[in-house]
Amino acid sequence: MIVSDSIYGKHIVEGVLEELIVSKPLQRLKGIHQGGASYLVNERWDATRFDHSIGVMLLIKSLGGSLEEQIAGLLHDVSHTAFSHVIDFVLDCKDEDYHEKIYEHVIMESEIPLILKRYGYECEDIFQSKWEFLEQPAPELCADRVDYTLRDMYQYGHITLESVHDFLNHVIIINGRMYLDNIESAEWFVETYYSEVIDFFMDPLNIYGYDILAKTLKLALANNLISLDDLLGTDEEVMSLLSSTEDHEVQNLLKRIHGNVKLKEDQLDYDIHLKNKVRRIDPSVIQGANLVRASNLSGKVKNMGIKAHKKASKGMYLKVISD
Repeated sequence: MIVSDSIYGKHIVEGVLEELIVSKPLQRLKGIHQGGASYLVNERWDATRFDHSIGVMLLIKSLGGSLEEQIAGLLHDVSHTAFSHVIDFVLDCKDEDYHEKIYEHVIMESEIPLILKRYGYECEDIFQSKWEFLEQPAPELCADRVDYTLRDMYQYGHITLESVHDFLNHVIIINGRMYLDNIESAEWFVETYYSEVIDFFMDPLNIYGYDILAKTLKLALANNLISLDDLLGTDEEVMSLLSSTEDHEVQNLLKRIHGNVKLKEDQLDYDIHLKNKVRRIDPSVIQGANLVRASNLSGKVKNMGIKAHKKASKGMYLKVISD
């Protein structure tokens, strides 16, 4: 089969990767929006977990990653519930890692183990291995972190495809990990990354959507109107379940989830206070024979990191003027 990606172009995919892509767990991700509640308040914020999963797989391939690591990249988000990270606010998962907690269970209850076995792979070999391209502790680069940043910011019009490809041309591989070969590329990516995790994730409209949807789901779960298993459906399937209930509180909350709302930041008189996980980026840059953190080479990177950490640590305080 041929997969066509907005960033990495067209690629032929065969064998185990093709079977996994057409499997039910991967196809479900077409109905899981990357931004959680974002698409409910702004229809243009519509990137999906499927797009991202394909992108991570292709990025790992382009970096020279093994077929096994491409499989891991393709599957890494398969356990995301409907509305992605909104569930973390529903269940008070401060590390925003609920999908990681249920990952093995979701995999093992699906057809994925049988698909892998047909090609000589065991699940444990895929999801218990340490994949260097796929994941790295912050603040370094990794395929997951790089793809969702580039994908969202390109799709939402903040960066050009030319600038994306220019950045990727400056990624170098040392001991199976992603680094950069110049400080200018590091500065560009750090600015782009904080546009994602601060300006986009913490956009007042985004915060509002997360808050109201999280309250709706928490109420529906508490009243046994939906179950956690229901959240392993798609966004629209869960929205349909919520819309069909006769609970007046749930219905009133659902009516408030839209983009025609007036908000203002107000730390003293606020209706909503929401904090995302503090996400940092400070990629290492090759300097001669050494790898040096970008913040040690660039005051711009250092200042962006300080500013972003301060805002993320404080969270957003919003006053709802009208909804």
